[in-house]
Parts: sequence; structure tokens; C-alpha cells
Amino acid sequence: MRKNKLQLIMMLLVYTLFLSCNSKSGNEKEIVVYKSDYQKYIQIKENEEIENINKELHFWQEKYNLAPNQYPYLIELSGLYSQLFEMTGNIRNLYQAEELLLDCNARVNGDHSGIHRSIAKNYISQHRFREALTHLEKAYAVGENKKATQKMLFDVNMELGNYEAAEKILDENKNFNDFDYLIRLAKWNDYVGDLDNAIRLMEKAMKIAEKSGNQGLKVWIYSNIADFYGHNGRIRDAYQYYLKTLKADNNNIYALKGIAWIAYSHEHDIEKASEIINYIETQHTVPDLYLLKADMSEFSDNFTKKKLALNEYFYTLDKNYYGDMYNKYNVLLYAETPGKELKALKIAKREIDNRPTPESYDLLAWTYYNMGEFKKAYEIATEYTINKTHEPLVLYHNELILKANNKLTSENSNISDLVTSIFELGPNIEKKLKTL
Repeated sequence: MRKNKLQLIMMLLVYTLFLSCNSKSGNEKEIVVYKSDYQKYIQIKENEEIENINKELHFWQEKYNLAPNQYPYLIELSGLYSQLFEMTGNIRNLYQAEELLLDCNARVNGDHSGIHRSIAKNYISQHRFREALTHLEKAYAVGENKKATQKMLFDVNMELGNYEAAEKILDENKNFNDFDYLIRLAKWNDYVGDLDNAIRLMEKAMKIAEKSGNQGLKVWIYSNIADFYGHNGRIRDAYQYYLKTLKADNNNIYALKGIAWIAYSHEHDIEKASEIINYIETQHTVPDLYLLKADMSEFSDNFTKKKLALNEYFYTLDKNYYGDMYNKYNVLLYAETPGKELKALKIAKREIDNRPTPESYDLLAWTYYNMGEFKKAYEIATEYTINKTHEPLVLYHNELILKANNKLTSENSNISDLVTSIFELGPNIEKKLKTL
């Protein structure tokens, strides 16, 4: 026991030294983000792609009005509304696409696999994963293009925590020359904690995308491999690939968010990050933008500004119905707000019903921890989250729960993993880790 305590103390000392060398205080932070690189992408301008989509919507709507018995027109319209949602963040477009797809599905008596897959894709965006799974099972039973259905079944099973089913699908579809297989195998490797191999697979997939000349595939792989590089501590590589994404798609909001996060999390440059976020807000208003603003305000010790940002977040949620899409964020907010813990508890349990993953059970354990029910938090963590995921936020919560129950040892501590995940966790948790 004494040896374990000494090992833990030494580990904490090394970690404290690491944090002090990477603290906000000095100018030692490597500058990665340069305004000259991203400035041209944050100029207020008309988005020609959105204009073209609106023209297409008008075209297909006119065709449908003239021939309302032509259900394929509904599929075209739903696809365009889905594109608008992805570009603008307007949740009403996603619901409009769902309504059209359900109408279309009813007209064909559920006998088209492609329509079931489209509905499933829509439900994935809404975080309605169980319903997505139901439609994918129907698509598979119909039989048309089973390979496409299997790929989506892998995605949904991962979201639902059905890891054995997801692994089985991978095993049945091995093809190291297939882009879709490689990116899913990369996701699996990331899940099991082999990030280096996940990156190698993504790089292999990137070569396929570039060789294909498919612009959509290139944009997707560049932005996603940037995320992987960031999680692996390769911040400069992540930045370069976000820029590469923007070069291929000047209006790519996802890449701009990634650059803003690098400016904030890696450089602690609130001004630079805020400039990008403020631009994104004019183009793509979604609730989580206000959460990022609140996080940055907290880091700057501007709690009045943080409160205003959180008010904007909840106002946006109230103004639009988002269903269960923001359950995770709401639990984390309510769990850490005195007097709101029971609300957090209710949402956490709902999230477990929706998707019983280690990350969902972590929300429940974290809520009990914040309620002071450390033993209950420990019981949940022991059964559902400890050694069940490599998600940094869950590892951080596990560390605090173990400590609160006097169970933290050198063997079960996640300190080394947390050290390498500081960029992903963000500056506020980095500050909290110093007191761990």
C-alpha cells in the first residue's frame, strides 16, 4: 500500500510539473494559428452554395406541385433540406426533411431500402439512434444494397454501445481498399484506444479520397483527420488540415470551429478564437456555440459574460425544439449547478435509455458525484465506465470519483492519459487538474 501511495505521489508531482510548464502564465505556448491564414474565410459574404440549394428547392417544389404523385421528388426535396441543415444549423430544415421522407416511405409501403437509410441518417442527426436502428434493420430486410445498410448499422451500433455487433460487421466487410471500411475501422481503433493505428487508417483512406477526385470525400477526410491529429497532440498537423478543408470548401464551419478551438485550447488566445466564433454565429447558429463562449468566458474569469452566454444557450434551446440532441451538455451544466442536480439526474437516465454507452453512464455517475453521493457514483463508474472507454472527459470524471471514494491508486489512475488529452479537454479542466 505504501509503495502504491509513493508511486501515485511521484506521478502527481511529475504531472504538476507538466502542467506548470504548460500553464497560461507564460508565453511558452507555441503559436499555431495565424490570422493571415484564416482571415479570408471569415469575411461576411453570400454563400453561393446555399443560394444554389434554395434554387434547387424551388425547382423541385414546382415539379412536385405539378405532379404530387411523383414520390421521388420528395426524396430530392428532403436531401436539399438536409444539406441546408448541415450548412446553416437550422433544425427546422432537418425536421422538414424527416417529414418528407416519412411521407415518401408511407407511399411505397416501406419497401425501399434507400428511403429507410435516409430516414436513419436523419434520425442519427437527431440523436434518435434506436429509431435509426429500426429503419436500418428494415432496410436490411428489404435487401437492396445491403453493403450500404451494413455500414450505417456499424455507425448506429457504435452510438448505442452495441460494440460486439459493430465489430462483427467490420469483420464481415474487410476491405483495406475501401474508403468506408477504413474510416470505420479507424473509428473502432480509436474506441479501443489505439489512436496511432486509427490515424494510419485515416491516412490510408485519405489517399483513396484524393485519388478519387471526389471533393465531398476530400473535405470529409481532411476535417476528420484534423480531429484525430488534435487528439494525438499533433496540433500543427491538425491546423494544417483544417486549413486544407477550408481551401477545398471555403464555407466549412466545422474546420473553422476546429481552428477556433486550437486558438483557445492550445494557445489560450481568447481574442483570436472569439473572432472566429463570432463569424460562425452569423452563418451557422447552433446552441453549442454559446457553450464555447461560456467556456472561454470562464477561463477569462468573466463570469458575467459566461452567464450571458449560457442564457443565450438556453434561449436557443427554448426557441427551437432539439429533442435529445443536447442531453449531454444539459446534464453537465445542470449537474454542476447547485439546485439543478435532480434535473440533471432525469436527463442522464433518459440518455441511458436512448444510448446505454459508457459515456451516458458517466453522465449519471457524474451527477451523483456532484450531489455528494460518492458511493453511488463509484458503483456506477465501476460497473459501466472504468476501463470501458478512453474518452478523456470520462477518464477525468473517473479520477475525481475514485479520489472521492479513497480508491485512487497508481494502478487505476488515468493521469498519464489525461496529460496527453489536455488539448481535447480544454483550458478550464486543465486548471482543475492542477488541484487533483
